[in-house]
Amino acid sequence: MIAALLRRDLAQFFPFTASGAALPVIFFIAVAMLYPFAVGPDAGLLARTGGGVLWIAALLAAVLPLDKLVARDIALGVFDQLRLRGVSEEAMMAVRLLAHWLSFGPPLMLATFPAAALLKLEGPAFDLLILGLAAGTPGLAAIGLIIAALTASLRAGAALSGLLLIPLALPILIFGAGALARQDAASLGFVGAISLLLVALAPFAAGAAIRAVREG
Repeated sequence: MIAALLRRDLAQFFPFTASGAALPVIFFIAVAMLYPFAVGPDAGLLARTGGGVLWIAALLAAVLPLDKLVARDIALGVFDQLRLRGVSEEAMMAVRLLAHWLSFGPPLMLATFPAAALLKLEGPAFDLLILGLAAGTPGLAAIGLIIAALTASLRAGAALSGLLLIPLALPILIFGAGALARQDAASLGFVGAISLLLVALAPFAAGAAIRAVREG
């Protein structure tokens, strides 16, 4: 059942088209392409600031598919049917979290190679960036799932999503971008720890939100 559920969830994000899994990657690359036009071609400036810009782009890319995460399945009664088959809300959300990360995390890390080249990030800075994204993107996926579940039944969900996004994502951004600014690999440990905590909490927080919608 879990494997079938994962295949179904992945099918919501794939194939790799502009309206599916390719959208976060396109957005990420677009930011890397446009940023040099905004600040100029100074390689030193791009190298100092480009890592932080890519972290923000990765966060926004993670929340682009929020409308696909839970709201549509709530409207279609998918979660009700799964609950009748004995699948708990927490298990549904854990599988949805994995599918969400698989749809944007690995493609985003591959897109980091051309994006880093555009922003003159190389050597140790690039290594810190790719390791940080590997540690942090699961946490960003967890944040997206939590926000999607909490706002799925609200009319002003889009506005509320922005308010929830900032405090939840700030710790990952601080340590992820800070590791690049200070060339400090130790900060990546904090990124991984925060990400792991978010991944552990997300199925329970999102599951409780889905259950509240179902029972409400």
